[in-house]
Amino acid sequence: MKVFITRTLVFISLFFSTLVNAQPGEWISLFDGKTTKGWHTYGKTTAGEAWKVDNGTLHLDAGNKDLKGGDLVTDASFGNNFHLKLEWKIAKNGNSGVMFFVQDNPAVYKSVWHTGPEMQVLDNDGHPDGKIKKHRVGNLYDLVEGKEGAVHATGEWNLAEIVSYNGKLDFFLNGVNVVSTTYGDADWKTLIAGSKFKDKPDFGKIFSGHIALQDHGDHVWYRNIMIKKL
Repeated sequence: MKVFITRTLVFISLFFSTLVNAQPGEWISLFDGKTTKGWHTYGKTTAGEAWKVDNGTLHLDAGNKDLKGGDLVTDASFGNNFHLKLEWKIAKNGNSGVMFFVQDNPAVYKSVWHTGPEMQVLDNDGHPDGKIKKHRVGNLYDLVEGKEGAVHATGEWNLAEIVSYNGKLDFFLNGVNVVSTTYGDADWKTLIAGSKFKDKPDFGKIFSGHIALQDHGDHVWYRNIMIKKL
């Protein structure tokens, strides 16, 4: 048991050392395909049981309501210049999202969305949000409407990328630049003022933080989650 614990601590230490010491342009894996190491449910110290590692994917098992999931947050925090890429697929009628700049402080912020902007993950045709402008797949949720036609069929894998660099924000879905905007400027403040986040005092105002995968109560799968500093 002591040997196992020692090896586990060494692995975790090496994992975080790799993240902290990563050089610009170097891709770093955030998911090893085997465990939930490096992630925890918001407000917890470990990942909720509903988040399962399934054939190299992080799967939110929404079928068993006795299992608690919650929004999944990286242990590590990242600055404003980064390129995040991952693959996702969503179940029919499903909803989820990828958030960034999340402040991991549940004592101050009740939910991850109180601080973190979101790239929407959605079944456009099956979920009610698909009928709402700025709530469709690939959109900067409730802030910027995205380009249509890039998403694959429900149940198929999609490649999502979020690129944040010196006040410029771009979303890519399956290689298509679906959203391009700025952040932190007057236009960004206007977007927030016209959104559901207008009453959240720190939403979109802190340009560093954690990555989060949303538990919206639906089956969703993520894999090949990687980030690099820019």
